[in-house]
Amino acid sequence: MKIADRLTEDLRTALAAEHVVVEDESARHRGHAGAMEGGHYNAVIVSARFEGLDLVARHRAVYTALGDLRERRVHALALRTYTPDEWRQAEK
Repeated sequence: MKIADRLTEDLRTALAAEHVVVEDESARHRGHAGAMEGGHYNAVIVSARFEGLDLVARHRAVYTALGDLRERRVHALALRTYTPDEWRQAEK
């Protein structure tokens, strides 16, 4: 299973997320010193568990859900986190 697929699955399960998309952007970072340590990923996560949480708390929840990123071969993870209501508004 690809790393992006595993991240997607784990985030969906751990955060009871209704929408998760993880894109592997590693090819854009070839030659970057940190790229040898793991891939670069961009994630969009929509979860009701983000209700009432500020941006930092949301990101902490994601990192807690994923555990040690180095073990997962992830060097960089860009996050966009939304509640379901925020997501509906962003989609308009």
